[in-house]
Amino acid sequence: MFSNRYVRTLVLSQVTLQLGIWIRNFAVLLFVTEMTGNDPFYVSLISVMEYGPIFLFAIIGGTFADRWQPKRTMVWSDLLSAISVAVVLAATLRGQWAALLLGMLVSASLSQFSQPSAMKLYKKHVPDELLQKVMAMSQSLIAIFMIAGPIIGTFIYARLGIGASLLITMVCFFGSALILSLLPRDAKEMKSAETGSFLEDVAEGIRYLWRNRVLRTLGFTFAVTGLAAGMIQPMLIFVAIEKLGQDKSFLQWLLMANGAAMLVGGAVIMGIAKKVKPQILLTVGLLVSAACNFGVGSSTFIPATLGLQIIGGFVYPCIQVGIQTLILKNTESSLLGRVGGAITPIFMGMMLIGMMLSGYVKDTLSLFTVYAASGGLLIIGALLLAPLLKKEKVKAEIGITH
Repeated sequence: MFSNRYVRTLVLSQVTLQLGIWIRNFAVLLFVTEMTGNDPFYVSLISVMEYGPIFLFAIIGGTFADRWQPKRTMVWSDLLSAISVAVVLAATLRGQWAALLLGMLVSASLSQFSQPSAMKLYKKHVPDELLQKVMAMSQSLIAIFMIAGPIIGTFIYARLGIGASLLITMVCFFGSALILSLLPRDAKEMKSAETGSFLEDVAEGIRYLWRNRVLRTLGFTFAVTGLAAGMIQPMLIFVAIEKLGQDKSFLQWLLMANGAAMLVGGAVIMGIAKKVKPQILLTVGLLVSAACNFGVGSSTFIPATLGLQIIGGFVYPCIQVGIQTLILKNTESSLLGRVGGAITPIFMGMMLIGMMLSGYVKDTLSLFTVYAASGGLLIIGALLLAPLLKKEKVKAEIGITH
């Protein structure tokens, strides 16, 4: 896998970017809480600046990624992100700390252009039989930084302060651009012929998503899964306090157990990637996660809850890797950005709806009801995948007959 030049380069770029992002995110979080006296409005505004661009720019960035050359798009996105951090650093040193929030918005917006371009390069230059393994490795990297990122970001900010943290972030973004510049020049055939207007291209991507049976099914599954994930997203702290009788600091152990298991799960998937179909991975991940949600919502025994968090974290890469692999394998390269840009906001939008509903459901009914509803939605998501599993079974039977 690492003998592939594109895989090596894109993975090294991802490591560099993730390091910069986590250092920036925690430096901004800690600095803003200090400056505002833990004002919840500004703390929540950080999340808005980080995730808001997914709604605003996912489909826009995906469409432009289909029209532009992928290598050039990624290099310029990282360069512009680095420049934006430099501008924010200068403003912060002059006491204009609110520029930190604007800087996060700019950087998060640019990532909506670069991420689809990376997927296009994987689609173009990685053999189909290795795609699932590459996606598993990418998921493992994310899991590693979910564990190490907060530690690194907090340590650098505590020791060096906001100025040095932003400077290191800027260097990481410039470093990623430099790494990506080592890729071969974009092939001429990878340029999108801009025969239609921007809005026509967006409409074409949405029509393609709806006409493609696999992608349409994934869209519905994404919606249900996003709602399920959103319902339990803010609830784990109440599990620690109300179900387990611990204080809120116990939350870190639940999260660490989940994150470490995600890392192991990603590594395991890398080992079995060639043997398991992505739709099977996705279905198993959803069903096991559903069972874990039912268990966590009802458990009052600390070892049992920790065990369920570990199992849930272990199978989480099955969901992410399964979805990403299915999108890559069932989307034409020229439409990959638009398809990803259309599907991702579905998940995020439903997740936000779930987060808004979860508090009301908990207060009106119970914490267990929230987790049970989330588990039920995940089961529905798995059932929606039945046509894809049946299709694979039919193919197998035809192959045996002939």
